[in-house]
Amino acid sequence: MWFSQLGQEPDPISYVTLQEQRCVLSWFQGWTSTQRECFLHDLLGKAVPGKVCTLLDSLSTLQVKDKLPNIFECQLRLWTQWFESWGEEERNHFLHMLEEQDPEYVAHFYSSVAGTAGRD
Repeated sequence: MWFSQLGQEPDPISYVTLQEQRCVLSWFQGWTSTQRECFLHDLLGKAVPGKVCTLLDSLSTLQVKDKLPNIFECQLRLWTQWFESWGEEERNHFLHMLEEQDPEYVAHFYSSVAGTAGRD
């Protein structure tokens, strides 16, 4: 699993990755509670692949061609591109930074991960 347990200090990461992570955290601050819940579901899908359907998976099945994506959808696409390019330590660092910003949110994330135990 790519995420570390609470309280562990992450290793240093690259400047570019740090800027990407700060960007996502900035977006996070401006998101509504509904958008944060969607992000949590997406983050959960990245932490335990195959156990939940991510938001982008759901959106891609809609296949609405006459409507441009909204800003939140664009942010999630960038987030996914960046996340996929990060190594384990960088992913852990992001979760650590998110925890500093919103400890309750990350606690809910860990609880949700634990809730997937035993699912196929």
